[in-house]
Amino acid sequence: MSVPYETAAYEPPESPESPEEHLARLLGRALNSFELPDETIRRLDCALAHDSSLHSAHYSAGLHRTTYRHTWLLADGSALTLWELAHNTAPDSRPQHELYVDEEELHAATARLPLPPDAPEFELPVTPEVAPLPEPRHEYLPDDSADHARRLLRRAENADPPGGELAALLLRTAFAHEITQAFGRPTRPGHAGPSFSLYEHAFLLTDGREISLWEVEHTATPDGHHMCEVYATEDAAREAMERRAASRG
Repeated sequence: MSVPYETAAYEPPESPESPEEHLARLLGRALNSFELPDETIRRLDCALAHDSSLHSAHYSAGLHRTTYRHTWLLADGSALTLWELAHNTAPDSRPQHELYVDEEELHAATARLPLPPDAPEFELPVTPEVAPLPEPRHEYLPDDSADHARRLLRRAENADPPGGELAALLLRTAFAHEITQAFGRPTRPGHAGPSFSLYEHAFLLTDGREISLWEVEHTATPDGHHMCEVYATEDAAREAMERRAASRG
């Protein structure tokens, strides 16, 4: 059995919202929340974790519209996405929010906005003026990183943790690292059902290369104890979360 993490070491200064809190905030500000299917809301009642990301944006002549993708991991292992449209194209220019269950509905709603004729097509990516990505991606700290990699691999309880050349490389040449939470949140007192959290452990090697290990911390076990799994790729880690969630569905 692995030892649960100390929350303060992994969470950002402000604790992230629970899936329920995030959904309530979206529904509370969406003008069309009453139009969402009841079945969609019922499915979201069993959400275990959530993730949000900027999808596209456009600014022109004082008007703007921004779209976001909100995805929840459900207890049956499936994922459900809501698309949010935020804009200020109403006559009084007040910010407005709308929610849609699929991308086609979002596309249609975006096309109805009274944006200038030179507005870009919906599919165009976000331009650098909207949200430039920080450089570098990670802020590494030299802190006995090879030992951190050793301890991380040692507490992995999955049958297929990273090993071989990858593990040897980290144990031999990692000299700085950074831990960031990529999905979900730790268990909170009174939270029903299993919890899932995904962490990226990014390592900087002496030759300048960057390597990440992906850690899944969850309570989807027969007796509800914390379990740690470590994978070499983000895709493998997310697939593991989905399998564990489905096994408890």
